[in-house]
Amino acid sequence: MDEKINILIVDDQPGKLLTYEAMLGELNENLIKAHSGMEALEHLLKTDIAVVLMDVSMPGMDGFETAQMIHDHPRFQNTPIVFISGIHMTDLDRLKGYQHGAVDYVSVPVVPELLRAKVKVFAELHRKTRQLEILNARMTTLRDEERRLLARELHDSVGQLLAAITINTVLIQAESQKLTPDGAKCLSENAAMVEEVSKEIRTISHLLHPPLLDEAGLASALQLYVEGFSERSKIDVKLDIPRSFAGLSKEVELSIFRVVQECLTNIHRHAGSPTAGIRIIQDGACLRIEIEDAGKGIPPEKESAFGSPAKGGVGLRGMRERLRQLGGTLQVQSQGRGTRVTAILPVVRVTAVPAVQEVSSRSL
Repeated sequence: MDEKINILIVDDQPGKLLTYEAMLGELNENLIKAHSGMEALEHLLKTDIAVVLMDVSMPGMDGFETAQMIHDHPRFQNTPIVFISGIHMTDLDRLKGYQHGAVDYVSVPVVPELLRAKVKVFAELHRKTRQLEILNARMTTLRDEERRLLARELHDSVGQLLAAITINTVLIQAESQKLTPDGAKCLSENAAMVEEVSKEIRTISHLLHPPLLDEAGLASALQLYVEGFSERSKIDVKLDIPRSFAGLSKEVELSIFRVVQECLTNIHRHAGSPTAGIRIIQDGACLRIEIEDAGKGIPPEKESAFGSPAKGGVGLRGMRERLRQLGGTLQVQSQGRGTRVTAILPVVRVTAVPAVQEVSSRSL
């Protein structure tokens, strides 16, 4: 990757911004200047920022308050912030800075070589992270395509062979009176096993990649999946979704389906909940997915791990990564009993959303 990394410099004094720009010019990265905390937040929302250099003393919202707001946002919890100050230089000031998420605290006058070295480390770290993210996105795409091809092969090849075996079995059963009692019994058992295998193949194929997702869209695919899940798990699932979705790409639809699939699987395996609720709301420029259960919840000692993008289970990390690639976020909340997973995705273009329908099923 040869693209330039974005570095955000925040200071209310134009002269100091020009000074920092001159100091960091040798890095040959893209330098973005902001004159206030609010302007800095606007840049963060619109641009992928590698590191933020920020003055502590600014009118209105100071550096500490700005850093707090930045790290309160799920997308920017890991964005490195370097404070620069010539006034707030006591140990308590430094402690406050680190408590608000700073990775470094630089005093004025700034040594140009030192500042360049610090910023270069974060820029290179960001560049390597982006490389890994691109590789992860590619692996996710390849995995989804492999699942789609495997599901089609199971349906078109194995499914057709089983159908042929079933036809032959029916023909033989028509003459079962010519067989011994044991032979007729074995034939009947074989027919039952072939039917069971056919059902399993159809289920596996659907779980790998639901054909309705491509043919009829997200709403129909989710309804069918939820019905099948309820039947297998005996968990009463309520699905509350729009009848159709506006402005969603196939990639977004697949990501939403996988999030719901992973959450329901976790509820079945770990929650011990008799019920589950799924609610999808398309409002404005965002799509909100809420999956909730009434199970035993997440133990307090594990809850912090579930709230961290770098921790938690493999399934949770996979969901976070899928959503992050699309500019979305994932939050997990548990109050001792019951767990709620909330995913938020941006939608590029939204038209009117039809009325909401509710599906309640005890058999999936």
